[in-house]
Amino acid sequence: MNDLNKGQISRISISLPARLLGELDRMVTERGFESRSQAIVEMINRQLVAHKSELGNEVMAGTITLVYDHSTPGLQKDLADLQHKYIDEVISSLHVHLMQNQTMEVILVQGPAAKLQWIADQMVTCGGVITGRLQLTTTQIPPLHPLS
Repeated sequence: MNDLNKGQISRISISLPARLLGELDRMVTERGFESRSQAIVEMINRQLVAHKSELGNEVMAGTITLVYDHSTPGLQKDLADLQHKYIDEVISSLHVHLMQNQTMEVILVQGPAAKLQWIADQMVTCGGVITGRLQLTTTQIPPLHPLS
């Protein structure tokens, strides 16, 4: 069930240049969307997430995905220390060993968008990190304990 089938739907009308409509239709087909509406909903959701993350104080959930050289001395400790330092924002992490001394780590986070970006920036700039990215969503994780 996609988002279009959940809750109340409002119908809007938009006008597009013919070239843009053709590109939209090709993308709908290539990506397997059920309709133009489903594709446009996904694009609007993506833009709303980007907008809210730019505001800075909106509480959001997301992931920090890192690929790093695990043979770099002290790197794994530095990353673990950062996760402990931001224990209120770091929910969980998973790492997978890749080839050529590389590890991919995915860290589940929740908190104010600006703080999550700050945490991601600190991790990505550690020596030995090859690449890293923060991906946010406007949906939040429910409280982990009823007394929180």
